[in-house]
Amino acid sequence: MPDQNIIPLSGYTDRLSARPGDMVEVRVSSLSLEPYHASLVRVRYADPNPEGPGVRMEEVPTDWEGSYPSREQKFCPGSYGMVERTGSLSGMQSFSVLVTFWPTRPGFGRQTLLAHQEQNRGWSLFLDENGLLTAEIGDSEKLHSLSLENALRKRKWYQAWMVYNDGTSTLSLGRCILDPGLNREDRVESRIGLSFKATDSGQPLMIAARNGIPPCEHFSGKLEAPAVFSRALNLEEIKGFLNGTRYDTPTAKWDFSRDIPTSRIIDTGPEMLEGRLVNSPTRGMTGSSWNGREMCWRHAPEDYGAIHFHEDDIYDFGWETDFTLTIQEDLKSGVYAVKLECEDHRDYVPLFVNPPRGDKKADLCVLVSTFTYAVYGNHARPDFKDSWRYRIRDWNAYPHNPADYRQYGLSTYNFHSDGSGICHASHLRTLMNLRPGYITFGEGRGSGLRHYQADSHLYAWLDEKGFEYDLITDQELHEEGVECLKDYRAVCTGSHPEYHTVQTLDALQGYRDQGGRLLYLGGNGFYWKIAMSPENPKLIEIRRGESGIRAWAAEPGEYYHSFDGSYGGLWRRNGRPPQKLVGVGFFAQGKFEGSYYRRTRESKDPNVSWIFDGIEDEMLGGFGFSGGGAAGFELDRADIRLGTPDNVWVVAQSENHQPSFVLVHEEQLTHITNWPGEEEVKLIRADMVYFQTPGGGAVFSTGSITFCGSLPWNNFDNNISRLLSNVLNRFLSTA
Repeated sequence: MPDQNIIPLSGYTDRLSARPGDMVEVRVSSLSLEPYHASLVRVRYADPNPEGPGVRMEEVPTDWEGSYPSREQKFCPGSYGMVERTGSLSGMQSFSVLVTFWPTRPGFGRQTLLAHQEQNRGWSLFLDENGLLTAEIGDSEKLHSLSLENALRKRKWYQAWMVYNDGTSTLSLGRCILDPGLNREDRVESRIGLSFKATDSGQPLMIAARNGIPPCEHFSGKLEAPAVFSRALNLEEIKGFLNGTRYDTPTAKWDFSRDIPTSRIIDTGPEMLEGRLVNSPTRGMTGSSWNGREMCWRHAPEDYGAIHFHEDDIYDFGWETDFTLTIQEDLKSGVYAVKLECEDHRDYVPLFVNPPRGDKKADLCVLVSTFTYAVYGNHARPDFKDSWRYRIRDWNAYPHNPADYRQYGLSTYNFHSDGSGICHASHLRTLMNLRPGYITFGEGRGSGLRHYQADSHLYAWLDEKGFEYDLITDQELHEEGVECLKDYRAVCTGSHPEYHTVQTLDALQGYRDQGGRLLYLGGNGFYWKIAMSPENPKLIEIRRGESGIRAWAAEPGEYYHSFDGSYGGLWRRNGRPPQKLVGVGFFAQGKFEGSYYRRTRESKDPNVSWIFDGIEDEMLGGFGFSGGGAAGFELDRADIRLGTPDNVWVVAQSENHQPSFVLVHEEQLTHITNWPGEEEVKLIRADMVYFQTPGGGAVFSTGSITFCGSLPWNNFDNNISRLLSNVLNRFLSTA
């Protein structure tokens, strides 16, 4: 019987987006003994709600379609460091091992701090199943261990050491706690008459895990300044080395404050035994000496010499490539998927096809928020329950949910098993919520969709109304800048373009200021700042800093990205509120419920009345597949003080929101006052705005995350549909 927590058929690609002529690697795991069949489909509609058109896909002929042999490909969560070239460490007779550490899950299984061990040879320093610091040595015949009494405290800094003296056959183990508010609890124990034999040179030294296939016994917590001496230090020498009053040259000492943006771990010892990190533990973390005087690791790297390892880190499954496809030269830009079929199982691996570089095929560009998709990838909602499963079953929706498959790696909206926030994201794994038919919310009005599936409401509407468009994803925007947008008459977003780098914001700002016409069709957009790994451009980092609606909060002193050293958190706290770009920004949030807009007096102005041509209704969008209304869930409003241009027209405002809606944190000052200084009930609204830019461009923003969900309502015939048609036709005109 297969493991019930393994998806029977799943895959991912090495890239989410590609242009004609590009090669894409497809990686698949299938538990079946039968071959699987692979083909290409274009995803036209990803909403499984039976009250709508239902999930719609079109088969696309390719030369790579066919059968491929099934095989299970495993993935191995847990981050660690590995030093493969161990030099003289492999020939030690006497030795000393020292390390500073901050455990976050003591007592939850055996956890290795440092080890150079194979079978019954070598040494290991670890926490045992009861959270006791333990040293272990082997002599080929058997393993000998020594443990200290009293379990370690959670989230406290310790220094620990183990020493083997070959001359006296003595193993010693010691520790002290560094918290000044507690007794140091220095403890030292020794055992005499123990023999030791070092491992050979082919065995790597491991940091935060024990070597194996796969590595195991992962440590959860921070490690700092591990060092190894090829001799037995006495207690005075150990204490002097640890507190910096005595300097002895170790055989190896890894300084985690160096090369923080990378996966390299630098040895400052004479043999320069450099190592590498696996599964992206978190760097740029406060160490044992951090005292709050500096908040950025670039300014005081000596205080940021810690790496936070987690037993459940996983951002790249590392699967082998099953087959490679080349994007056809004549393939139209759009949303596609590699369809996998085997017996009764199916999977749809997402793929966004861009136009050829420098050769646009339409006047309209739709920006696909792939950074946001990845950041939310495999979000296991805490409120997921059986009633949601029933809706998934009844709607024949995508059947798998991250809440049931947590070992696949969760999103940055979840926590690691030790309670720390997940700050890395990548699409190099199976992302369940990036599939046609996936349901985010299994209750309430409408379809309960977000992100990829919710954005299909827009794509289907564009197809229905005959608007030709190209797709550009965040990845191209980040890498190519404004060049990939500059030739389009109009650029529009989807429902939730939340996460952006400096480069993507600069590109959009440049497009707008050079006369581009920008449509922001969502809510809570341009909100969080992210950074990309300099080594792996598919790895994203988020630091949830000192404000904002947050799934978790970064620890003090850990607000700066490790990848680029820049301050993280909200774009608003980085001096670039969304209002500066699109006129509105995130102000209020509630349950996944929608309401309607009401036209304002300003909407009658001849300069903007064309937006409502053919619309007699004063109330707009009191319907839809997202929460039941065009204005809901997350709402943006205009604010001149935050950068909304003076020449803005607020043409409609939402009203009558449910009691669940509240101001976001950055708007709330105290329990009775807020930052704008206005009555709270009046601030909970979405503003629909239009303004023109000095460079001849224009911006239209809806201020609501549920806006696009109203477009397909009543077979695409409704006042929200008509309104967007008016705006797009004007923006795409040559006038």
